Amino acid sequence: MEYSAKKTYEKRVEKFNRYSSKLAKESSKISNLRFADFIFGIGITITLALYKLYIIAAAFFAVAVILFIALVLQHQKVIKAMRYAEVLKKINEDSLKRLGTEWINFDDKGEDFIDFNHRYTSDLDIFGKGSLYQWITSARTPLGRQALARILAGQESVQESAKVSTYKNSNSYKNPEAIKARQEAVKELAAKINFRQRFLAEAEIINGGMLEIDNLKKWAQEKNNTYEKLWFKLLVYLSPIILLILIILAYAAKIIPWYVPIVYLAAHFIFLKYKARERMNTFYTTDLYKENVNVYHKMLKLFETGRFDSKLCLELKERLVDFKGQTANRQIFNLVKIMNSVSDRYNAFYQIFNLFTLWDYRILIAIEKWKSQSGVNIAKWLEVIGEIECLSSLAIIAYDHHDWAFPEFTDSKMVFDGKNMGHPLLSETRVCNDIKIDSSSRILMITGSNMSGKSTLLRTAGINLVLAYSGAPVCAESFRCSIMNIYTCMRVNDNLEKSISSFYAELLRIKMIIEACEEGENIFFLLDEIFKGTNSVDRHTGAKILIKKLSQKEVLGMVSTHDLELGSMEEESKGLVKNYHFREYYRDNKIYFDYKLRPGISTTRNAIYLMKMAGIEMC
Repeated sequence: MEYSAKKTYEKRVEKFNRYSSKLAKESSKISNLRFADFIFGIGITITLALYKLYIIAAAFFAVAVILFIALVLQHQKVIKAMRYAEVLKKINEDSLKRLGTEWINFDDKGEDFIDFNHRYTSDLDIFGKGSLYQWITSARTPLGRQALARILAGQESVQESAKVSTYKNSNSYKNPEAIKARQEAVKELAAKINFRQRFLAEAEIINGGMLEIDNLKKWAQEKNNTYEKLWFKLLVYLSPIILLILIILAYAAKIIPWYVPIVYLAAHFIFLKYKARERMNTFYTTDLYKENVNVYHKMLKLFETGRFDSKLCLELKERLVDFKGQTANRQIFNLVKIMNSVSDRYNAFYQIFNLFTLWDYRILIAIEKWKSQSGVNIAKWLEVIGEIECLSSLAIIAYDHHDWAFPEFTDSKMVFDGKNMGHPLLSETRVCNDIKIDSSSRILMITGSNMSGKSTLLRTAGINLVLAYSGAPVCAESFRCSIMNIYTCMRVNDNLEKSISSFYAELLRIKMIIEACEEGENIFFLLDEIFKGTNSVDRHTGAKILIKKLSQKEVLGMVSTHDLELGSMEEESKGLVKNYHFREYYRDNKIYFDYKLRPGISTTRNAIYLMKMAGIEMC
């Protein structure tokens, strides 16, 4: 079914490429017309003036100017449309890369969310180079990126440092109904490719990317009651009128002395200098976020005007309407207009205009009015945009992989049942296996030689469980599971700053898992070559004690090991620990792996052979 998605993306790339080329020709045509209008208009005007046809010359010049302005505006529209076409073309080109292996070069790797202390994200490649996040993200706003990071990390809160915290899962993450609601929304958005890509394009098109919104939220919450007081508003609105009357009385009617309006104008000047720095800071923030807020307005408009049926999408829509029935789109649009007026301050004639009209204060009154009516809601509105970006990212998986299964969730505490399950990030080299773990066989003991696929199998189980809880489809023919907290101990490194060895770091991860068991958490654990940092005797003894302890708890998990002696635990645990293995085969003096999971203990070893392949001669 990937081929269907591929064909769609290829057609859309071709479509937007043709449209972009058409617009480029139109742009060139308008540029030529604008140049011709300029030359022709100037030439004819001068010619008519030389013949002393001044009225006709003036009229012709006016027409030429109007035509020139119209062509400029039309050219801007064409350039904007061409920019959209190029962005949409790139979005579909990236979608094609996502179907293959080129997505590994996507810019946003989610590296700012990496937390090596997290229960599973580092071990399962959730963030960073070659990660799940890098593969699927279409989020471009800060809150969209954070929303996706939270969902992939277990619906956990994001710290102020933007790193994913190590706190326990929230209630919404553990709630099957919440997951099913996300599934429904993901399915709906998957079918709406035009909406998803246009939604992404609005954020993608902005130069320099989207800004962090902390200052914007702070700005929206800040209040200056002076600008809301009636006496201040009357002063700002009536004073320019009084000045105009004084000018008329002094210079037209000559009823009052000439210097009176000048003195009054000087008072305006002093009034504008009062707390000027404070106003400039407000204007700076307002102008800084103008482009971003305009993007948010367009994204909200797209979502508000779209038709959605899923429960979650409808709930998100409801959050965009305030108690007065005003939509977020309309209120954000009002803010955009105010911000545009702030940008007008950079006009060369603005300072003179401001001196006569006190326009700075009119803008501040408008800003304060908007804050009073809408400022408290802006964070909520932007969070909705973030949620839609998150769901759209997950929807990409559903659209690209129609043959992947949406998981079913059981009330049973101990079920993990994946049929024909593969690693979602291994498109070309993927090998699928059945993985079934339940109360009768709680722990799978995976043995096998080096490079046979043990670690990949563990990550396959873990990353598909992450996808399942996020609301996305999983890389499997079918999948049924319980709601469990994921814990891993796979990639453990030393920490020189804290004087922690890799072995001790591993012990801390193991301790975390044991404590979670003792607290009664319903967990799914993945242990890869545990206690590899110590001697063989201690490694065997420690692993056996740990696995025995875990098998007696109501938990599920998988353990990979080179220690074949641990295979005896299947009989000792009366089947609670179940043995599986990978094997290799040799042909033409070369080693091959089929990466297929088989019952029982591994009977092959290949370390010596691999050393010889690497050019290490064995005496």
